[in-house]
Amino acid sequence: QVQLVESGGGWVQAGGSLRVSCAASGSTFSSYTMGWFRQPPGKEREFVAAVTSSGGSLVYADSVKGRFTISRDNAKNTMYLQMNSLKPEDTAVYYCAAKTRRPGTVYRLANYDAWGQGTQVTVSS
Repeated sequence: QVQLVESGGGWVQAGGSLRVSCAASGSTFSSYTMGWFRQPPGKEREFVAAVTSSGGSLVYADSVKGRFTISRDNAKNTMYLQMNSLKPEDTAVYYCAAKTRRPGTVYRLANYDAWGQGTQVTVSS
């Protein structure tokens, strides 16, 4: 249906900033709620942020609220996650995901239908 590719991960010092991107192709990106999830080493994948199809509603996990900003550019079929004031506990593989159906909460990863390959974000102290 939709193919997703993340980019922009890297290595940054605590307190620094990074922006990761998610490029979509092969389907109707502008119709989907999109989300970011992350998987820290040795832990399960967890919700980070979500944005509705029009970009009008933004949802964040408490752990990143005030530091991260999710956005999307439907004309470019791209979603972004701007990460500021990064902490070592933000270290994880970051995944973008598409929620192609409306039912279900944005917080639950099982409600997303397509996933990217992930991009590594490492925050050193």
